[in-house]
Amino acid sequence: MTRYLLAHDLGTSGNKATLFSEDGRLVSSATAAYETHFFNQNWAEQNPEDWWTAVCDSTRHMLSQSGIDPASIAVVSFSGHMMGCLCLDRNGQPLRPHILWADQRAEKQAKQLDEALTPQRFYRLTGHRSSASYGLQKLMWVRDNEPDIYERTEIVVNAKDWIVYRMTGQLMTEYSDATSMTALDLEQRVWSEEILAAARIDPDKLPEIVPSTHVAGGVTDSAAAATGLAPGTPVVMGGGDGLCATVGAGCVRENVVHACIGSSAWISYASRKPVFDEQMRTFNWIHIVPDMVCPCGTMQAAGQAYAWMKQTMARHEAELAASRRISPYQLIDEQAAQAPPGSNGLIFLPYLIGERAPRWDPQAKGAFIGLNMSTTRADMFRSVLEGVTFNLAIIADIYREHGVDISRINLIGGGARGDVWCQIMADVWSAEINRLNYLDEATSMGAAVTGGVGVGLYEDFTAIDRYISVANSFRPDPARTAAYQPARHNFEACYQALRPVFPQLR
Repeated sequence: MTRYLLAHDLGTSGNKATLFSEDGRLVSSATAAYETHFFNQNWAEQNPEDWWTAVCDSTRHMLSQSGIDPASIAVVSFSGHMMGCLCLDRNGQPLRPHILWADQRAEKQAKQLDEALTPQRFYRLTGHRSSASYGLQKLMWVRDNEPDIYERTEIVVNAKDWIVYRMTGQLMTEYSDATSMTALDLEQRVWSEEILAAARIDPDKLPEIVPSTHVAGGVTDSAAAATGLAPGTPVVMGGGDGLCATVGAGCVRENVVHACIGSSAWISYASRKPVFDEQMRTFNWIHIVPDMVCPCGTMQAAGQAYAWMKQTMARHEAELAASRRISPYQLIDEQAAQAPPGSNGLIFLPYLIGERAPRWDPQAKGAFIGLNMSTTRADMFRSVLEGVTFNLAIIADIYREHGVDISRINLIGGGARGDVWCQIMADVWSAEINRLNYLDEATSMGAAVTGGVGVGLYEDFTAIDRYISVANSFRPDPARTAAYQPARHNFEACYQALRPVFPQLR
């Protein structure tokens, strides 16, 4: 009997249930959406019950359209958005909405940690800066602003941890999501007493940490009835979405580099040792692959900036695309291709919800700079793609400073579909961009392989080689790379010039 692996990817906008065969073939997938509530400029929350509803709906839909016997599913595994704060009571029930990774409300708490430990000490302990983006600082905000919720909080977890609990009745986390709390000692791989004391957070509120390949338990009878899965099906923890994507991008061996262009975007690679940048611009995750870490730099709004552009400036393209039954991004890209490298002097700062790497500036704002009477829509479309790419180029250059070979990058994520953007990346980063065969499914594949390793279907993580291949390659053009240098300089100058103004725009 053919054995299957079911991976759930709890993303920012919805859950995708994806079924793979043991030999790496994508069999079926189904998506169920849920909402994010953005408010107070840079706050973002989700209703955890929406995740569970989406998991149940997408599982049932996937099973129905695939027609496979649920008993043939060898493992269920998970990926989920990281750096959140879900406060649970003693019965495992949410006490308030989940505070999402994009939420920046905890600026005050992040500064308190810097004052208590110094930024350098915090960075060396955790591999991360103290930032409003992370789970610990969000939990401190709950303590300071919702003390009743904090007192009633029995345990704090991330999204996929709670869904594992709903599936199995077992509540825990694993190392990749634990890293995103920034309460973990990166080298000792335990909750840091020093950090928790500085944060004034009760250590008992943090969960047990297990490997990503840990079998949390079997699908309970009630979860089976809700999802259509067979009772007792093994459930493997999986990992944070960024680390599952790292596996899905083939980064399971040292120094394989990848970029992901999703709602957020990052450049990362697999390494035996962390990278500690003197300016603390990048950070380090514990990898899903044992004994490895992932130096990484993540920006807040990449695909989100692209989507914002479509929603606010491309209504004509959206209407035309609907009549032609094609993606509006195809028409946007056709126009962007008409503008030259550098978008005729137009600079776009992609800081629509503050910024993480490399700025670490929650007050940063988006901006078009250089508009004039001859600026075209093509210039504006292209400048958005270039602005995101320029920001990521800073991250690539940091790794070059540390001796990492950035001449070849595996590319995944929905933003990788457009040839125009892929070529911009190749030219700006001066690197060969290898677009993989699966883009949106890379994260699910990483979760599936993690599940396969967890239940013994696969010997190790090199099983990802069964799943992925290079679909297209984009090579840098030296002339265009040179042409981008003035624009990159102006991009940096524009941010630095506007940095003092951003706080006044709140």
